[in-house]
Amino acid sequence: MAGPLIVTALLGAADQARFDRLRTAHFPPERNQLDAHLTMFHAIPPLLEEELRHRLAALAAEVAPVRATVSGLMNLGGGVAYRIVSDELDSIRSELADAFRGHLTQQDSHGWRPHITVQNKVTSSVAIATLAALERDFTPRPLAVTGLAYYHYEGGPWRLGRRYAFRAAR
Repeated sequence: MAGPLIVTALLGAADQARFDRLRTAHFPPERNQLDAHLTMFHAIPPLLEEELRHRLAALAAEVAPVRATVSGLMNLGGGVAYRIVSDELDSIRSELADAFRGHLTQQDSHGWRPHITVQNKVTSSVAIATLAALERDFTPRPLAVTGLAYYHYEGGPWRLGRRYAFRAAR
């Protein structure tokens, strides 16, 4: 049986490169199987792939690149992430959550805390040290969000389903 579908927001090229560098610097190498990502849904049932494609394509056709801000850092206990704030992205996620209501996992149906993880699966002391180091140089900054994508989860690295650029980002 096919694994779940993961929905992410696409980052602009410069932001993608920046967060990939941070992830490479701070993520345990043996566990770093993915590029940096901003997950919107962790597990859409694969039987909804056709509807998901339709909805993501329609949203991308309507939406200009959204405004977002890297607003701070988050202690994940065993890792560190950058907190992302975006009313527009929240609205897109709410629309998709409403469309897939009844099909979402508990994780996806409860509150969303948008973030980009740059470290995970480390001891709490390593995470606290990383958090302190990253906070020293942190200032809030804009984040380019250029579209949406979905991936197939197959137990390891994700397999790209499709990318959908927002209309003005094409």
